[in-house]
Amino acid sequence: MPLSSMLSGLRRDNRRMLGKLGVIALAMFGFGYALVPMYRTICDALGINVLSVSERVTSAGLASASARKANTQVDTSRTITIEFDANSRGPWDFKPAVNSLKVHPGEMATVMYQFRNRQDRTMAAQAIPSYAPMQASAHFNKLECFCFNEYTLKPGERKEWPVVFYVDPKLPKDVTTITLSYTFFEVAGKVAGPAMAVPAPAVVEKRS
Repeated sequence: MPLSSMLSGLRRDNRRMLGKLGVIALAMFGFGYALVPMYRTICDALGINVLSVSERVTSAGLASASARKANTQVDTSRTITIEFDANSRGPWDFKPAVNSLKVHPGEMATVMYQFRNRQDRTMAAQAIPSYAPMQASAHFNKLECFCFNEYTLKPGERKEWPVVFYVDPKLPKDVTTITLSYTFFEVAGKVAGPAMAVPAPAVVEKRS
């Protein structure tokens, strides 16, 4: 076979090989590009949202950083006793998970409040806070509280809500005990059936 024919055949084979490799490369690129929407579709179908988890982790990190910044103002030379109370008069159970906590001014703390609707009907309700002594209200800072919202609660439904707070270091020196009390009101006219509104208890100022 003439050398020129052999070289011509090799060139044709090389061109075919390059063409096949180009097609494979394009296919791989297209597959990789399609992976992201495919991945999202599969995750949505399975109820898995990794991006949301990542965002929650980032938000938690930012919140932690904010908390650390706030905690640089902690006055460790003082200790304040926070007493927790709940007005449970009504067809529901409502109480704090603990009766009291000791905190330093500026220190972040969390207490849980537990609720159960004992009625056989849905109710709409909201909690109203009160403080003793009264001047403590200006120095008791709630970062998260169930009292910020109104809730619709089904018959027998149970809830557990956090109160995240800190006491301002500017609290007067003579105040060593603060009582945080919540009254849970049923909101009239929001759901079927009669509503019961329990009047808030009188706030008695404590001397510390």
